[in-house]
Order: sequence, then structure tokens, then C-alpha cells
Amino acid sequence: MSVETQKETLGFQTEVKQLLHLMIHSLYSNKEIFLRELISNASDAVDKLRFEALSKPELLEGGGELKIRVSFDKDAKTVTLEDNGIGMSREDVITHLGTIAKSGTADFMKNLSGDQKKDSHLIGQFGVGFYSAFIVADQVEVFSRRAGQPASEGVHWSSKGEGEFEVATIDKAERGTRIVLHLKSGEEEFADGWRLRNIIKKYSDHIALPIELPKEAAAAEGSDAPALEWETVNRASALWTRPRTEIKDEEYQEFYKHIAHDFENPLSWSHNKVEGKLEYSSLLYVPARAPFDLYQREAPKGLKLYVQRVFVMDQAESFLPLYLRFIKGVVDSNDLSLNVSREILQKDPIIDSMKSALTKRVLDMLEKLAKNEPEQYKGFWKNFGQVMKEGPAEDFANKEKIAGLLRFASTLGDDGEQSVSLADYLARAKEGQDKIYFLTGESYAQVKNSPHLEVFRKKGIEVLLLTDRIDEWLMSYLNEFDGKSFVDVARGDLDLGNLDSEEDKKAAEEVAKTKEGLVERIKSALGESVSEVRVSHRLTDSPAILAIGEQDLGLQMRQILEASGQKVPDSKPIFEFNPTHPLIEKLDGEQSEERFGDLSHILFDQAALAAGDSLKDPAAYVRRLNKLLVELSV
Repeated sequence: MSVETQKETLGFQTEVKQLLHLMIHSLYSNKEIFLRELISNASDAVDKLRFEALSKPELLEGGGELKIRVSFDKDAKTVTLEDNGIGMSREDVITHLGTIAKSGTADFMKNLSGDQKKDSHLIGQFGVGFYSAFIVADQVEVFSRRAGQPASEGVHWSSKGEGEFEVATIDKAERGTRIVLHLKSGEEEFADGWRLRNIIKKYSDHIALPIELPKEAAAAEGSDAPALEWETVNRASALWTRPRTEIKDEEYQEFYKHIAHDFENPLSWSHNKVEGKLEYSSLLYVPARAPFDLYQREAPKGLKLYVQRVFVMDQAESFLPLYLRFIKGVVDSNDLSLNVSREILQKDPIIDSMKSALTKRVLDMLEKLAKNEPEQYKGFWKNFGQVMKEGPAEDFANKEKIAGLLRFASTLGDDGEQSVSLADYLARAKEGQDKIYFLTGESYAQVKNSPHLEVFRKKGIEVLLLTDRIDEWLMSYLNEFDGKSFVDVARGDLDLGNLDSEEDKKAAEEVAKTKEGLVERIKSALGESVSEVRVSHRLTDSPAILAIGEQDLGLQMRQILEASGQKVPDSKPIFEFNPTHPLIEKLDGEQSEERFGDLSHILFDQAALAAGDSLKDPAAYVRRLNKLLVELSV
């Protein structure tokens, strides 16, 4: 080996020290997974070389077959993994092997539960698979040189996983990376060709480049030692190019874990080959759990893009809409040129056609999951439901299809679980019901007990209860489903249509006429606080509620805009009162205008509180209430 220069000892990032401690103490329930992780990283390095070589062919340094080699030395108790991919510079090594980007490890540590089996699933989720080497090794060495750099700029990284690592500059003739694992005592089973071969076949058979192991050949003439030959132990063909009938579920699952760096099996997948006007293959997966950066819309996302089986882009965002950013997979096209770039992807009409077809395929896959595996779909909705709610605003063409996949809580449930589909709702609708009723609010308890639901309970009409912050925004884009329009039960003048009998409507009109004087008195007392005062047809038990104007922002949207510092348009609520409630009857008979005004304001503030709003003047409310209590106690 060449002489080492510029040698220095550096400390790991604080979180990495904690992570290494966990690794060394067998966080994984299955130790052999370390090889899968290192092979996946090597495969990514080769893919990155292919990508960069499209514009810089000199990075291939004269060509040579791209491959991964795994070898072992029983006497030295080492396992070595080598690739001729993109390689790493000194800076790359310090950045990638001494720290973890962003706050990945810190988030990883926060999510640990103490259950080894459960915690092991987090490792892939947070992209820290390299450190799995320390499960079986008490020392790890990395020899690397980035493609395009001179041989004198190779780098040697070494660590025993005890809080620090050494980095030195070396001569390295070949580009790429070689990792040497010095096995712990008791882990010698991995320094065995048969064992390594079985692990590779089990976890990495799908890798689309050769993974080679040494085999003993006959001794060369004049030599006692056998000559070293290499044999490919995996299929080395792109999984998505093979016929579906030849691929086992286990192979699909392992390929997902490779491309997604996940440790759990996917919920579902769809493998498809399109021929005709467009020619491409796709393999799409629905993950079982959400990544930690799901709600960071600017986070890296997208499918792996291949053109005629040549890797082009790791995260091609142009093939699926943003609300499906959690989908993992591969798309391989014969219709795109190899010099494809991000700018071309955004403008090419072929991409638009592929995006439309792939989006429908994902939605079909989710429909199938919801129909055939309802329990699995519940898990999917818990993880990705809020992201799916972005769909109707982003994807007008598939709005109805997306709406069918949405799930809501309703007045028929007791626990607030979002499990009711719109199809379920309509199947239970009352005879003559031509609308889908819903109510938004900050919490399930608040909307479940809202006075706005009183008339619906009386008539046995189901109402959807929407409590996610995104829900009011969602409903502004959902106008109807299956020909039935959506109605916010807290907005405008409630019309139950055919669900109200002619007798009920006539009786309500007559009551409203008899209370015209009371309406005027309350409007005068509340003044600028309200836009309108009217007799309510929604209430059976409560004295009053506040309704929202048809064109006004709801409380949820107002709070979101205010929290983000945006100016909120002025709007005033509609005050509705229940003419048969004892408090309203008492108010109607009140002779003192001062006392009438105090009571009207108290009822208004109580209605605001019941709607989940905050009071504009809490001190005035307390003062009026205390005054009333004193009068009652006298």
C-alpha cells in the first residue's frame, strides 16, 4: 500500500457517536443486513458514475465493466466490498462518513423506542445504513478515490466506532471505493464464501449490475496457489425489465428496500410495461410508513429514471404530482434521449403523457388496496392521508378519483378515526338526501359536540367531521362527489332540501315572522359584531350559534393565514338564535335595554367559544357574566 500523507484524526458528529453505540450493541435483529446496505450504497455509487459520465465521459477513465466485488479472508477475519463507481474525495469522506446530513441522526435518536426490532426499521428511514457495518466489525476501513481525480488523491478512512476516525491521503490507481470490515470475535461466519453468496442471493439478486465473488480455480502452471477467478452470483439484470410472471413477491420486496433504503416491506406495488405510442416500463411502490421529511415539500423526492436501462436521474420529480411524493419506484423509457436534463424533463410533452399515465396507475393501485386490504389501507391513510388531501387542488383531472380515496371521521363514529369514505357516506344517506354534509373544526371533541349538528342528530343525518388543518382548504376544491354537492353545515342559511317536510318549512317561516322584533333588538344590541341576525333552523338544544357567510373564510383558514402573517379579509359572523330556548324566551321578555344588551353579548361570546373561536374582548365577557351572576344571587 502507498504511504499515507496528510493524516489526521477527527471526531464524529455527536449523534453519530450515539448511533455507533447502538450499532455496536446489535440494534439490528438480523445482522446479515449489513451486506445489503453496503451493496446498495455501492450500487448507488455506480449509478451516480453512469449519470455524471453522460456529460463527462472521461470519468469512466477508459471504460471497464461496472461491477461490485465481495471477497473475504478467513485467516485475517475480513470481508471486503469494492465498487468501481463514482468514489469519494477527502471532503466527501469526511462529510458522508463523519457526519450525517441535516438532522437525520438527531431525528433518528428521538424516534427510538427501545424495542430493538422496531428501532432497526428506522435505520433505512434515516439513511444511516453505512454504519450498520459496525454491527459485525470492530474496525472499518474505507479506501476511495473520486472519478476524475488523480491517483495521488485517494483517501483512506478508518474507525473503530469509538467516537473518532482517521483520514489520510493515499495513492489509489482505480477509481471507486473499497470497504474492509475487520470482523468482531464471534462474527467469523461472514468470512465464508457460501454464507456471503446466500446473503447476496437473498437480498441483492435484483441489483442491475454484476456482484462478483471469488471462486477457486485450478492452480496455475508452476504454482501451488490456486488462481483467483471471479463469478457473478446475482442475476445482474434490471428487475423491472423481466416478465412479472418470473418475479417472486420476495424479489419485488427486496428491490423496494434497495431503492427506498427502507427496512419494511411495501404495502403494495405495480409493475407495468407500456408499448405502442409510448414505450416505457414502470415499477411503483406504496411504502408502509412515512419518511421523516414527508411534509417538507422541498425535500428530495421522485422516481429513479432510466433511459434504455441507463441510469439518468435519482429523483426525477416530473413523473408524479407533488401529492404523490411518497411513492417510490423506477421508470425506464425508450422514448427519452440519453442527454435528458431537468429542463427537458419539465418541457417534454412525452413526460406529460407518462406523468398522467403513472398518476392514474398509482391511484388505481391505492383503490385496489382500499378495496381488497381495508386494514392495510387504514395504515396507509394514517401515514399519508394529509398528503393525499393536497390532491384535489393539484390534480383537477383526477379529482373524483382522489375524492374516492379520502377518509373522514363522522358523527356515526365515537373515536374520531378517519375511516369513512365518501362512497360509504352516500350508501348510508337518507332517502331524498342530495347533499354531503360536513363540519370543520380544530378538534374532534369540538366538532362532535358542536351546536351546528343538533338538527342533524334530530333527523338522523350523518355529518362528516373534518379536523385536520388542511381540511377547510381541501373542501374549497371539492365541490361535489358522484353528483352530490358538499355543504358546510356551519356556513350560510342551512337548507336541508327534501329532508325537511313542507310542514316543517311552513312552521319555521311562521316562527321567524313572530320574532322579527326580537331579531331587530338583538341586531341593534350587537351592532358591528355581526353581519346579520336571524332565527335558526339548526338548533334544538342550544340558545345560539354563529354561522359563516357563504363567501367568507372559515375559522380554520383564518387561523392558518393569521399564523403565517398574512392579512385576513374582514368578515362578520351571522348570529342565529333558537326561538324556543328558555334563555331566548327570557331575553325576549327583558324590559331593560342595558340588561338586554349584556345578555345578547354573553350569548354571542358563548356561541363564539362553542365554534372554537377566541373572544375579541375576554375581559368584557367576564365582566358581563359576573354582573349577571351577582344579579341572580341577590
